[in-house]
Amino acid sequence: MADVRPFNAYRPKKGMESVIAALPYDVYNRAESVEIVKANPESFLAIDRAETQFSDDVDTYDDRVYAKAAAMIRERIEDGRFVQDEGDPGYYLYELTMDGRSQTGIVACASIDDYINGVIKKHENTRADKEVDRIRHVDTTGFQTGPIFLAYRKNNLLKAIIASVKKGDPDCDFTSDDGIRHRVFSIKDPEKVEAIRLAFSDMDALYIADGHHRCASAVKVGLKRREENPGYTGKEEFNYFLSVIFPGDELKIMDYNRVVKDLNGLSEVQFFNEVIARFEVCDAKKLYSPEDKGLFGMYISGKWYKLRAHHDLKSDDPVDGLDVSVLQNGLLGPVLGIGDPRTDKRIDFVGGIRGLKELEKRCSEDMQVAFSMFPTSIDELFNVADAGLLMPPKSTWFEPKLRSGLFLHKIDL
Repeated sequence: MADVRPFNAYRPKKGMESVIAALPYDVYNRAESVEIVKANPESFLAIDRAETQFSDDVDTYDDRVYAKAAAMIRERIEDGRFVQDEGDPGYYLYELTMDGRSQTGIVACASIDDYINGVIKKHENTRADKEVDRIRHVDTTGFQTGPIFLAYRKNNLLKAIIASVKKGDPDCDFTSDDGIRHRVFSIKDPEKVEAIRLAFSDMDALYIADGHHRCASAVKVGLKRREENPGYTGKEEFNYFLSVIFPGDELKIMDYNRVVKDLNGLSEVQFFNEVIARFEVCDAKKLYSPEDKGLFGMYISGKWYKLRAHHDLKSDDPVDGLDVSVLQNGLLGPVLGIGDPRTDKRIDFVGGIRGLKELEKRCSEDMQVAFSMFPTSIDELFNVADAGLLMPPKSTWFEPKLRSGLFLHKIDL
């Protein structure tokens, strides 16, 4: 049973949503963040990456950075740029439309206990060093600012409620610079609020689609608050974390492609012999994008090839059967010597949003061979998580990205 509860979000003052909403903090490096905030000081990135308010000699993780983020949130609430909704807690809908395809999630607060007990399931590991920054950000500001991207298996009741709510007028409707349309709707009707709560309570599982590190960080801050408040009841806001929860059948996972720096000491002839021993190989059209599972594109020396994995490389195992595993276990590891793709500096990963021309570009600059992938499916993600297993690194690339700053959840009330 999933405990997904309504809340009263802090939201941008009406009319300011489009200038405040920002891509997630981890999309940019520091220099890029500085330029974006310089061009738009209202961008929520100024708070998510508060080092943009300091000169380069102040470390990104300096205590002053987190204190500045807290001060900026307080300032923007005090001057009315962020306003908390009033009345009984409610849910929200967040619809994103990209290239004519829409996905609509329910904005709510998910339970840290559901994460701890495995009701909220993950499909990848987290690294403690990457969690620390967001732990400090949430802990110091007292707000969760970047929603966790969760998913659920198709639910007809929620589908009907969402369709009904979307017949009304949105609270905001804008198109961001990257062409993504964003619409937000409030759900305050008591019957709909209760129906949504009960629908989630009937679910055996929710799934982290994107934001594993943000989720782990939010949970650890909640546990810290429990230690600081030994009389906690479990109902306090710090026991929950900001989420947008989407039906899996509306989500789009893009390809997550691979580029490798060299052929591990092999000549091209030797390398091709190894590939042919493991895959059917034929010439492919320019910019070859695999059209089905078990197919791969390979770009080397200015030419594209189509690869089909031999039967002995395939598997019914939820993890070993993933295309990213087939490529890793059948070619990248044994032939190209990529033992651990998490740490090996000879491999890099290119999200499908950048297009296949980026693979050609990388091979003309700093890489020797590239592989285009067929996207992992949402059902494969669900199956891996249900089995209690973990995907290989860089298995999924979700688009469009949720914006930060449209909803803030205050954990200290």
